[in-house]
Amino acid sequence: MPIQFDHVFLQQASWFLPGEPVNNERVDDFIAPLNRLSGRIKRRILAENGIKQRYYAIDANGNTTHTNAMLASGAISDCLHQAQLTLSDISLLASGSSGGDALMPGFANMIQGQLAAPPMETVSIHGICAAGVAAVQAVAQGIESGNHAHGIAVASEMPSRLFKRSRFAARGYDADFDAHFLRWMLSDGAGAVLLSGSQQHGKSILPGLRVRLKWIHQRSFSGDYPVCMQLGLSADRQRGHLDYPSWAQAEADGALALRQDIRLLPHLFDIGIHEYVKLVRDKWVDPAQIRHFLCHYSSEKFMPVVQELLEQAGLGIDRELWFNNLAWRGNTGAASILIMLAEFLQTKTPAVGDQILCYVPESGRFMTAYMLLEIESADTPSANGQPAKTPDLGSHNRHSAGEQQHGLTDVLDAEAIAPPHDPAQAPQGLSALLGELATIWHDYRSRVWRTPLIAALRERRFDTQDYINWTANWIPQVREGTRWMRKATGSLSAQYAPLADLINLHAGEEQNDFKILFEDYRKAGGTVTNIDALRRNPGGEALNAYLHGLAATADPIGLLGAIYIIEGTGQRIVPALLPLLRACLPLPADAFRFLEYHGHNDEHHLQRWLVACTLALDCDNRGRAERQIVDTARRTAALYLMQFHHVKEYES
Repeated sequence: MPIQFDHVFLQQASWFLPGEPVNNERVDDFIAPLNRLSGRIKRRILAENGIKQRYYAIDANGNTTHTNAMLASGAISDCLHQAQLTLSDISLLASGSSGGDALMPGFANMIQGQLAAPPMETVSIHGICAAGVAAVQAVAQGIESGNHAHGIAVASEMPSRLFKRSRFAARGYDADFDAHFLRWMLSDGAGAVLLSGSQQHGKSILPGLRVRLKWIHQRSFSGDYPVCMQLGLSADRQRGHLDYPSWAQAEADGALALRQDIRLLPHLFDIGIHEYVKLVRDKWVDPAQIRHFLCHYSSEKFMPVVQELLEQAGLGIDRELWFNNLAWRGNTGAASILIMLAEFLQTKTPAVGDQILCYVPESGRFMTAYMLLEIESADTPSANGQPAKTPDLGSHNRHSAGEQQHGLTDVLDAEAIAPPHDPAQAPQGLSALLGELATIWHDYRSRVWRTPLIAALRERRFDTQDYINWTANWIPQVREGTRWMRKATGSLSAQYAPLADLINLHAGEEQNDFKILFEDYRKAGGTVTNIDALRRNPGGEALNAYLHGLAATADPIGLLGAIYIIEGTGQRIVPALLPLLRACLPLPADAFRFLEYHGHNDEHHLQRWLVACTLALDCDNRGRAERQIVDTARRTAALYLMQFHHVKEYES
């Protein structure tokens, strides 16, 4: 029986293919002939499989250009970029592959290491073509259970290293048809999907729509059939590579050659169609409702076989509804279905109500996998009218009824704090810039949410002295804002005169803001009466030194990136914290004037920031402004985060 999902959605999907596409005429440059039979076998196989181009993560000399972990990381990074999320938003990573770059440790762990990702749950699934669906299922079950809000499933394959001519030297470049066959069938690539619960954060692959995962069905028939596709066994499948005295001897005997017994392949599609008939019989699939059929087949030769079997069962799917990218993406094993699904969703326009059926046959020792998705409107309620189960991102403690009544639990969700500007609504010319800044923002606000200061506030351990220390650290930092901005305008050359005027206007409006914050400090119980006696904490000192140092350089356009983080904190993070501060602290309402003022006023400031960026890019004749803004935003976020970290450790 399929595993049903009520609260899981495919939010984004992407792929990564290494290097330039390799057409059939250039295959020999990478997968060189072994002997005089190779050319004839190659021509036959290429004529049947329909592949016109593929991608390899090795160069023409057989050198590795990308590891398998790098392929997977590339697909994940692009997937998150499209979603406008970061690795900090992901708590579960599942990988599916026939093999990573090392025998141990698990491939998912190697991918996590390649990404330098923060701590998370990982699942490594070792298989062949159906391993990608298995990875999706692992993540979907984690989300359905309510233990994870966002998870990544990635499938990645890199068989090209097995096909290099040098791999056959130990056998005198002799290989039978089974060992020859897959050299021109398989290629390299990775696909990744981002799965989320009902409360999605970030950007959907289909604006205004949601892609609901309805169910996944996997069935193995390994107890009924012999091995068909294998690596690590002798040609007669009687001896494993670890049973030889050495790997050199295993290689010489052909036990390290990737082989497929094509005589067994007809059984593969037979069992797959039988499973499909059962799914229809048990009402899991209605062929009349299927609008898109994504079928993974290793060769176009097998497409009519599948179609004929469906029609013989009286359950055919119109050929016009099929989608497959084998011809131009190649056969990437476990990654194929995810690459196919990603390309379909990125290039086609499914409508509300459309059902997408994915079918993956696996020839290792015969498995079949099906996956059903459905397009729905973004405002469609969850199954049974119930909201999705999502983890409590704010506190490990239960929220009181009073907190729920006043809506305080809502502000505990860091993922609900959007970036200062939505890249999808970017003015002309700023889309790429805002996209990169949004990625930095998501990582920054996620890390801020885990600092001791905010953790104490979320968990109701925040007291008045914490607030006094925070404002005491913050006052001298705010005071310096106008100073480094004016210093920066003095460092701008004549070509940036319009930008200088705008920044000076902004600095003038903010020059007395620190006095408001100082009054809040005093009303909260702060005892220092002379502002000059207050000191920044170590993070604030580092940030102040960085901003002043950069402001003194020629044309410090990058400071617009600093303003993005600083003003964004005031306009996005502060408003989320203010209700909690008022609820936690026995202070008068006018002890929070600065936070309230900035929560409203920074929205206006950020609109002005957009104008400033447009001016900066228009005046820039060297093409460097955009990169300077992004780099400075990243450094400012790191330093501002340090300032948050030190509030609980430092007392004025």
